[in-house]
Amino acid sequence: MSTNIISIKLKRPIFFLLMSFVLIQSCGSTKDYYTLPAQVSGESFNAVIEIPAGTNKKYEYDPIQRQFIVDMENDKERVIDFLPYPANYGFIPSTLSKSDTGGDGDALDVLVISETITTGTVLEIIPIAILKLIDDSKTDHKVIAVPQDKSKRIIRATTYAKLTKDYPELLEIVELWFLNYNPKDSSSVEGWGDEKDALKEIKKHENKKRKSRNIETSLKDQ
Repeated sequence: MSTNIISIKLKRPIFFLLMSFVLIQSCGSTKDYYTLPAQVSGESFNAVIEIPAGTNKKYEYDPIQRQFIVDMENDKERVIDFLPYPANYGFIPSTLSKSDTGGDGDALDVLVISETITTGTVLEIIPIAILKLIDDSKTDHKVIAVPQDKSKRIIRATTYAKLTKDYPELLEIVELWFLNYNPKDSSSVEGWGDEKDALKEIKKHENKKRKSRNIETSLKDQ
């Protein structure tokens, strides 16, 4: 038997081991996006994007599988039967809107105004407003934000005052979208808040010790 043949036989097990490792890694992420830090520095925070702007398929982060999966409804992938998401939708990690205090049991939602961003992207953002939404009698507020990186911004506003002055129609569009995108929900708007209100809401729900958002509910549903 030649040296080359022996070499090939020895390399095959190593090759298959490497391929198996790659396949395992591709099936799930070892990163838990829910436990990433909420605050980066000063008034900037992390946002995890679930649904890119301009799309209708409702992706959600699954803390058990540690993957972004499409929400299922009646055994079918849930697609929003309305205009697409007006901005990038996701959550602020290490936050929890507790159900026992009127929240929806999820991480605090965030809407990032920018060009479309891929699902699973972790983006540094600046909160500039908050939409005080009530969904089926539960608090479901939405933080409105822009990217920290100036090159990724598509509007000039970095404060609520500037947002209301230069882009009042933007507020109307966002509000109308959340009130109408899901006809099965009974939603209402209590009003809007500025960047200080948004910051207070994040701090109120920040939970540095959390292991995973909604993990108890997810386990019960399995």
